[in-house]
Amino acid sequence: MDNSIKTSKKFPIPKTMKAWVLGNPNEIKLSQKDVLLPSKSEVLIRIDAVAICATDLDVISHGPPAMIKGGSPFNKNFTPGHEYMGTIVALGPSVDEFEIGDRVTVEIHAGCGQCKRCRMGMYTSCHNYGLNYGNKDKGHRANGFTSDGGFKQYAINHVNTLIKVPDDMTDEEATLVVTAGTTMYGLTELGGLVSGESVVVIGPGPIGLLGVAIAKSLGASPVILVGTRNNRLEIGKKLGADFVLNVNEENNIINSVKSLVGEIGVDYVIECAGTEQALNEAILMCNRGAKICLAAFPHKKIKVNIPHLVINNIYMYGIRGEGKSATHRAMAFMKEKRFDAKLIHTHTFKLNDLPKALKYARERIDGSIKIVIKPWE
Repeated sequence: MDNSIKTSKKFPIPKTMKAWVLGNPNEIKLSQKDVLLPSKSEVLIRIDAVAICATDLDVISHGPPAMIKGGSPFNKNFTPGHEYMGTIVALGPSVDEFEIGDRVTVEIHAGCGQCKRCRMGMYTSCHNYGLNYGNKDKGHRANGFTSDGGFKQYAINHVNTLIKVPDDMTDEEATLVVTAGTTMYGLTELGGLVSGESVVVIGPGPIGLLGVAIAKSLGASPVILVGTRNNRLEIGKKLGADFVLNVNEENNIINSVKSLVGEIGVDYVIECAGTEQALNEAILMCNRGAKICLAAFPHKKIKVNIPHLVINNIYMYGIRGEGKSATHRAMAFMKEKRFDAKLIHTHTFKLNDLPKALKYARERIDGSIKIVIKPWE
């Protein structure tokens, strides 16, 4: 072992660990992998909890946005999963920002640190995304997308991706910081100053629900949540939505929104549904000069009402991940208990039961919203 790597007898490190590996599409199997030690500016984390994201389901079924060795992630000994937290058990050379035993949660992207976008702080738009192997190695990391993720027992992370977890925060809640960070990043890119502005969130999935919480914490008013499932809309109320609208119960969702904010339309929309209908409704409910954040991955090409966008000077922003340290700002809100993120955590499974947990997430069994895996139970 490199003498410059710091470890502790309190946290013995095994040579191998349990890890789920992606084979063919929708084929994931439990395997054994070596536990690697951290290099410069890295730490080794014992994963204590990892949440399932809808994007994990996309990766396992379709591949994108994961990219391994410049191509699809299938049959490349790749472990998905990106919303994890845990305990630092080893420090790589030069690491003095953290201590062994610190509880941390992670953001996904470290980037390469060398390309134009990384130097601008836009590491979620790294030019070397997915090219971090072999002769194209530029040091890029996006754990769970371009390098091994968290459906296993240990992970190596760059120090830039770590956020300390408060002592009174549960493991399960700490896994939700990435979800909250995504909408925090979206609102940052829309301008950040949403105090007193009207915000509509379309789609009460995990990102949408915590989008409501973040928008309200930033002072937006009113905050309107639009969806199709009343049980999730009720959770949205608890997270700060001033109004909730069920699309299936409204004659015209655009008119319904405007009846709450005025005929001029809404100032900001966070679109989390990713459907053609939802996106075009978002456009039509907007104020002139309004801004739309695209926080969902559509599964196919869609037609968008570009003429209405241009004529009304409406801005549309695509975001990727939780860039510009948005997770740190999300953690600040959660640490101060501005909202209760635990409301979206519905189920917990053991690591061996990951296939069952994925089925629950995909089919929304038993009202599941956010499912957490505990690798050591």
